[in-house]
Amino acid sequence: MSQSIPVSWSSVEANIPQTPVQIDNLSNYDLILRCQAGLRPERNAFAELLRRYQSHVDKVLYHLAPDWQDRADLAQEVWIRVYRNIKRLNDPVKFRGWLSRIATNLFYDELRKRKRNASPLSLDAPRTVEDGDMDWEIAGDHPSPDEELTTREFYEQLKEAIADLPEVFRTTIVLREIEGMAYEDIAEITGVSLGTVKSRIARARSRLQSQLQQYLDG
Repeated sequence: MSQSIPVSWSSVEANIPQTPVQIDNLSNYDLILRCQAGLRPERNAFAELLRRYQSHVDKVLYHLAPDWQDRADLAQEVWIRVYRNIKRLNDPVKFRGWLSRIATNLFYDELRKRKRNASPLSLDAPRTVEDGDMDWEIAGDHPSPDEELTTREFYEQLKEAIADLPEVFRTTIVLREIEGMAYEDIAEITGVSLGTVKSRIARARSRLQSQLQQYLDG
């Protein structure tokens, strides 16, 4: 009769070669789960999230506060808030929108500190407009040097036009046209009604189109 040999499953498992998963091969979803798993976000996973989304944060802050010289400090504060609060994100799929809300809320916090809300605007007047995103594309598969120059001039003028918008206009148009956020999410971020959001976006579009009409008619 053969004698049984005790086997330790832990020793067997230890002999199975483990293939390490490269952080940069993980999906955003898995990175966020790793950041939520421990007492603190996993360092490598968080660093990879930062690498993937830093340009997104920079873009949001640039369009919200183009004349602020300390946007890099604001971006750093955004990621500090993300680090501290990522466990509160219930749906990792919504990370990008959640990140945009953190950046936008930080902008509002700083705006209040700097007391730049000198004269609040009344934007609640109803206005019926055809809904739809603005088309900023200039036609032409192979633009000529003159067309390339016109395109560059257009985008420079667009940046300036957005920067010149009142704060409430600028915030809503950036979140809608640049970030592609839903009206409902913008209303939640800015703390106003859905109708007010639509009115602000319509008026911002009208102002931008008026300032850039020479390019849009070309």
